[in-house]
Amino acid sequence: MKLSMLLWLTSLMPQPVADHACLATTVYLEARSEPTIGQLAVAEVALRRRDRGQWGNTVCKVVTAPHQFATTTTSGSFEIDNLESFSKAWQIAGRSLYNWQLPVAERHMLVPHADHFATTAISPAWSRNRPSVTIGEHAFYAVN
Repeated sequence: MKLSMLLWLTSLMPQPVADHACLATTVYLEARSEPTIGQLAVAEVALRRRDRGQWGNTVCKVVTAPHQFATTTTSGSFEIDNLESFSKAWQIAGRSLYNWQLPVAERHMLVPHADHFATTAISPAWSRNRPSVTIGEHAFYAVN
């Protein structure tokens, strides 16, 4: 399925399902080749951003905010065709959404306070002089 079609379908879904699909799509695009812990950390950043509200009040709004996640930097014609990886991303998204429903003190957090991440191959200007946690090929930062 093309990325543009999947994102369009989320606009027709009821909110909890749409957020699950948007989070799974983000995990797939950003971290499908990463270990489970890295995929969970990517989901954690998106959920933390949703809670803060600066980028939107739903997961879909957060991950489709311009230039924030791969959902907006990847061509809409991109084919999501690795069903095994998407299935895992769907499971990761569900697990993350469940975890995020828990009281803050009970949540299992991998990258506390992180609201940004980038591949370790680059060093964005906003990452300078910020402590980071590296998981797989991503560095996670608390920027805001």
